[in-house]
Amino acid sequence: MATHASNAVRKPVDDPAAGPAPHMSSVEDLVQSFEEADAQPVDISGHGVEDWFTVLLFWVMTVLVFLQFFTRYVMNDSLSWTEELATYCLIGVVFIGASMCMRRCRHIQVDLLYRYLPHGAARVLSTLVDIARTAFFAYASWLVWRYIGIVGDEPMTTIDWNKDHVYWFALVGFVMMFARSCQVSWENWRRGYSILERPQAFEAIDD
Repeated sequence: MATHASNAVRKPVDDPAAGPAPHMSSVEDLVQSFEEADAQPVDISGHGVEDWFTVLLFWVMTVLVFLQFFTRYVMNDSLSWTEELATYCLIGVVFIGASMCMRRCRHIQVDLLYRYLPHGAARVLSTLVDIARTAFFAYASWLVWRYIGIVGDEPMTTIDWNKDHVYWFALVGFVMMFARSCQVSWENWRRGYSILERPQAFEAIDD
């Protein structure tokens, strides 16, 4: 008769009295773990609008890359516009997806110094980092806006479209990063610490 993992009392592996672990029980435990994982409801509440838009762009890029591969190597008659549009979709994935990383505080950051600073100094430095980051995204948004006004009328290489369609992806990405940076900065201020000061707290949230 099979014994479920929840009712069995397991002994340490290095205990001589435990004897060899039964193979069938391990297989049943593994199967049960998958069943328990499948029974858990899927939670998509943590995803933002930029997440879904990035996924959409990614799949459009995937289809374009497949068309490029199929027409070039199977039909021997490449659709040149697929390569250019796939590149532009990649630009959108990078900049829009970066706002997702901003919301989840997953951009590259160095928190070594905060381990040796007292709480007050760490709090001040972390706040300055929030202000500097937010100001950078605001300035970058303004620069991209100006750039669109200067070169946005340039035509694409293979399609009769203007390149401002591509630059809008970058602009929207920086604007969303600015908005998410304001949101994260406010949450850090209200919480009393940021991921730089207590990275382990954010790891627990993700788990």
